[in-house]
Amino acid sequence: MSKGKIAVIGAGIGGLTAGALLAKRGYDVTVYEQAAIAGGCASTFKRWGFTFDVGATQVAGLEVGGIHQRIFQELGVALPEATVCDPACAVFLPGETEPINVWRDAEKWEVERLKQFPKSEKFWHLLKILFAASWQFQGRDPVVPPRNPWDILQLIKAFRLDTLITVPFALMTVLDALKLCGVAADQRLKTFLDLQLKLYSQVDSSETALLYGATALAVSQTPQGLFHLQGSMQALSDRLIEALEKHEGKLLTRHRIKEINLGQTKPQLTVFDQRQNEIVTQAFDHVVANTTVQDLIKISEHPPESIFKKIYQKRIENLPDPSGAFVIYLGVKEAAIPKNCPPHLQFLYDYDQAIGENNSLFVSVSKPNDGRAPEGHRTIIASSFVDPDPWFGEDYAERKERYTQEAIAKLNRFFDLSPENIIVQEAGTPRTFAFYTARHKGFVGGVGQRISTFAPFGFATRTPFKNVWLVGDSVHPGEGTAGVSYSALTAVRQIEQVS
Repeated sequence: MSKGKIAVIGAGIGGLTAGALLAKRGYDVTVYEQAAIAGGCASTFKRWGFTFDVGATQVAGLEVGGIHQRIFQELGVALPEATVCDPACAVFLPGETEPINVWRDAEKWEVERLKQFPKSEKFWHLLKILFAASWQFQGRDPVVPPRNPWDILQLIKAFRLDTLITVPFALMTVLDALKLCGVAADQRLKTFLDLQLKLYSQVDSSETALLYGATALAVSQTPQGLFHLQGSMQALSDRLIEALEKHEGKLLTRHRIKEINLGQTKPQLTVFDQRQNEIVTQAFDHVVANTTVQDLIKISEHPPESIFKKIYQKRIENLPDPSGAFVIYLGVKEAAIPKNCPPHLQFLYDYDQAIGENNSLFVSVSKPNDGRAPEGHRTIIASSFVDPDPWFGEDYAERKERYTQEAIAKLNRFFDLSPENIIVQEAGTPRTFAFYTARHKGFVGGVGQRISTFAPFGFATRTPFKNVWLVGDSVHPGEGTAGVSYSALTAVRQIEQVS
């Protein structure tokens, strides 16, 4: 007998994880996805024999005890095949031809950073202590931020004496830690940190919460690590769909949610079935929204007027806009790739007023025989964060072409991107992401992990609307497949508690 009827909005990794876990635990689950392919920002597309990861290109949490490993073990499906990224990233600062290699081996990374930043070890030692305590705390599945007595109890249960060491640093930024350790004047170190943190927290060292930054900067080292999936990132969502269907849950693609009506006894979804061209309204015991927090408010109709709802809406209105992304996807001949090329690279270029925000690129390179390219070929995916607003103007085509040519010119300094080596060339923009993911303005990466939006001050899975839950990259611990999976597990536990 079913424990209850649940709708999940969005088949990204957060939505699929929540749906599969709820189905495994005895709920009648339907996952609605507006696109034709599941996976959200971790999905893929194919061109001329090449497979491109749309957004996310690396995974954390596959190690023993990691969040994906724990969840897949419960679901009874195998983890996708993967290899460790080592180095996790090779970072090139402006004017430098030798990278800063972020090695997985902790001792090797210590040697590297002492060579690169000779007076910074006190800072890295502090991060190591904070990360160890934070990681142990997170592994005990606290509910953060708590919103009722049960949540508070789970939070208290996760506390240990070692957690207390983090308390004095809870309201500090990464820049505050640099000042505390006497290395704030090291501009090269700060530039490196800003570049890395932007990937994970969406903001730089002056704004990133220290406790989040400690995790983001250390999670690529043993015994954790970043992983490269065999085949594509789609392997992760494929396994979750397998688990969902194994436990009798349903996935309906090409179904767009028009609204969540909260004025009834139970939340009601109005769903547009794009395949049948019809609109259906249905009530559910619970609705799990794998959306941005901004989009959740946009589709919620007739919510009960309460002080909590008003505060929630006002807070969302006051959030800084998340970033958009410009991404170039290249299918190239093997000759374009330098020997011993790392799987992930970051390039920061000297600032140019003409290109402004487009002066850094995060690059992912497929491995030989990893299923993403025909034999003798590779894929290159390069992305930069951009302000989404200008991409919806009349100069869209010109802007897209300009960014494409600028990106290829920059990448050509490291790769051999002569015309004969490029087989496939595509570009994705905020407008592209808005179309395929239905996210407002094509927002990516979630809520920035500032002190004001991190941990106890972050957005909770438990919303002010009864039996409506939020998962995904608007919820702590932020961006990435591991983060959204934590949010899904938290929401599932909370739903079980109230059912």
